[in-house]
Amino acid sequence: MFRRLLFIGVPVICMVMFILPVNAQYKLRLIVTNNASLHKTEPVFVAGNFNNWNPGNDSYQLKAENKNLAIEIQNLPAATYEFKFTRGTWNKTACNLTGTDVENNVLKLFSDTIVYYNIEAWKDDFKVVEKKHTASDNVKIIDTAFYMPQLNRSRKLMIYLPEGYEKSNKRYPVLYMHDAQNIFDEHTAGYGEWGVDESLDSLIKNGKKACIVVGIENGPRRLNEYNPFYFERFGEGEGEAYVNFLTETLKPFIDSQYRTLVNKENTIIAGSSMGGLISYYACLKRPDVFGKAGVFSPAFWTADSIKKMTDSLGNKMKGMYFFYMGGLEGETYLADMLGICDKLGRSSSAYLYTAIDAEGLHNEKAWRKWFAEFYQWITADGNNYIIKTSD
Repeated sequence: MFRRLLFIGVPVICMVMFILPVNAQYKLRLIVTNNASLHKTEPVFVAGNFNNWNPGNDSYQLKAENKNLAIEIQNLPAATYEFKFTRGTWNKTACNLTGTDVENNVLKLFSDTIVYYNIEAWKDDFKVVEKKHTASDNVKIIDTAFYMPQLNRSRKLMIYLPEGYEKSNKRYPVLYMHDAQNIFDEHTAGYGEWGVDESLDSLIKNGKKACIVVGIENGPRRLNEYNPFYFERFGEGEGEAYVNFLTETLKPFIDSQYRTLVNKENTIIAGSSMGGLISYYACLKRPDVFGKAGVFSPAFWTADSIKKMTDSLGNKMKGMYFFYMGGLEGETYLADMLGICDKLGRSSSAYLYTAIDAEGLHNEKAWRKWFAEFYQWITADGNNYIIKTSD
């Protein structure tokens, strides 16, 4: 039975992806006309979702051209691209004249394009302002170096225990989330935090179901750990070992140390981008463990084999799966996600909620915006599913 709930943000996203030439590729030429007043002799790079956000990739260094700096990026599919200018590292990024960070440059590419930019100043020329800790009192560190035997490495773990946990005997569902640096604390978040703790504090206070959240920090091999398959740009995937760590080591530990509801209906997994990919894969691989998932802006483009895996294993999935994509992330990525949703919806008896925010980008701000919607739906009792439609 195909049970999909579809929410499309307003304005309704234009479905350009269905009329663009198949496999069309374009040139993007970026020209910087003002490289601020300092550091004119240092190399300038562009880092974005077209090069895995590598801040110092030599292939993406701008070259001198008359009095400007320029780069031409070829063979880009039609999509929405985000990028920043750097001098080789993330502490040397372009900013405004007051030293304040600027939003990612966003460009929707559907033809050969030339765009001009100014760099007003560089972040490292301003005094560093220490970011504040924003994690609530309900967030604690479990271990700074929790051993992952399946990967032979260690990782910092954090936990959110709902208000009143210590004073009750109640058992709780558990939500496992990746990239823990970005979910609780602005101090550790590179590009803003999800605000999971503040969101849950508010929801629970207003009568919504309480939950334990376990956050697993990412490490230097994040792109491999969160991909179960080989990908040319990243190398061999370690996703299967990572999921085995979650199911064979981490979950048994959490269940033994905290008052949890251990069944699959109360075991949730969620993440964004590569974290969205590994969350979905975990449900495909271990539907006996994970019965619910939040798949935010999944990087399915790095894992073409996930399509065949959905065809072969999707019929085993019977839980609740929330899929989100921002309309400004790119038609190609949106088509990838909707394709997986369609396959899963047709082969399984799962409940799917597909949310498309027409103004959403690929960032923590967007995922924070949609976290409460995901959480309220995923923790609904019984078959109390509310269908959302566009206005």
